[in-house]
Amino acid sequence: MIQIDDKLISEEIFSEEFVCNLTKCKGACCVEGDVGAPLDKDELEILDGIFDKIKPYLTAEGIKALEEQGTWTTDPMDGMYVTPMVEDRECAYVTFDEKGITKCGIEKAYEDGAVDWQKPISCHLYPIRVTEYSSFTALNYHEWSVCSDACTLGRELQVPVYKFLKTPLIRKYGEEFYDVLSGAAEEWKKEYGS
Repeated sequence: MIQIDDKLISEEIFSEEFVCNLTKCKGACCVEGDVGAPLDKDELEILDGIFDKIKPYLTAEGIKALEEQGTWTTDPMDGMYVTPMVEDRECAYVTFDEKGITKCGIEKAYEDGAVDWQKPISCHLYPIRVTEYSSFTALNYHEWSVCSDACTLGRELQVPVYKFLKTPLIRKYGEEFYDVLSGAAEEWKKEYGS
């Protein structure tokens, strides 16, 4: 683990390589799993506030799920805030293009300028999972079989996780944090990289 301020960062964020490959996986991370995407507490109010603006970007099934369950819910296993799901399948905010590839309806609304919030930070940061503890924050690499094509493409292009996730890392923690993280990654690579 590498420590930057009150954050402990898994070295796998430096050593693993990753680039989403939607043509292969078709966005399976938005469909697979037993609960929706994790949400930060401050994102709950945002989801409530933008619902009417993002509705035109969602599927009829997604809208129905959100109207029945609310714009967010909790994981029955641990009480964490998560996005609702459509009949225990895909995230309620998911849309599908003509090739069956998922896209976030919130992100589509953001790209069109309908809202000024891109999507839940846990989705933007994936495959990094953030866990908040009382005295520190842990950033860990999450390995999931549905992302095997992303790992293959990342290796082919030689893009470490922290570089692939530069934009969401800056969105969450700021430029200064990312600059320190990049410096730590370079030092790690000199000492342990191949």
